[in-house]
Amino acid sequence: MSLKERVYSVLVVSASEQFRETLAGFLPEAVYAPTIAVASISAAERARSQRPFDFMFINSPLPDDSGIRFAVDSCRQGSCVAVLFVAAELYGQVYSRVVEHGVYILPKPTPRGAMVRGLNWMTATRERLRGLEKKSRPVEEKMEEIRLVNRAKWLLISELKMSEPDAHHYIAHQAMDRCISKRAVAEEIIKLYS
Repeated sequence: MSLKERVYSVLVVSASEQFRETLAGFLPEAVYAPTIAVASISAAERARSQRPFDFMFINSPLPDDSGIRFAVDSCRQGSCVAVLFVAAELYGQVYSRVVEHGVYILPKPTPRGAMVRGLNWMTATRERLRGLEKKSRPVEEKMEEIRLVNRAKWLLISELKMSEPDAHHYIAHQAMDRCISKRAVAEEIIKLYS
């Protein structure tokens, strides 16, 4: 899928209706959908628990929190790219607290050009994270297969009194003879003996 075809999910967290309306002007629906707007951190946490978001825009402060912890947690938990808008006089102080967690920060008021550049940076970051997700998925799948095969081997050892090399050989031969993966053989063994 080309970059022009990508659609990004967005969470806007702001108590200011004016901020949400202004930001909506930068987020055309053809590229940013769905765009969910909430007015507090507690509502944002509920939204985040229901679905993942590609981008989060947090207008600090909010009625129930500054939004700093939420921005940091969102970046730590997944592949979300968060930008925190703070008063210009707090920029340096907040920047030092969030930069190591990958949170972008923009001072308020934010000029139009800075907002456009910020969106471009966020898109670049999200695409880089997407690439890393693709690379890590096969590794995670392989590790899961290894765990399942090991569990199946131990079941064969305990239930059929096989040695560890014999259990390993049995799983490998079953997979080869039946033209299925070792994972599929392991899952059958686990289902049979568990």
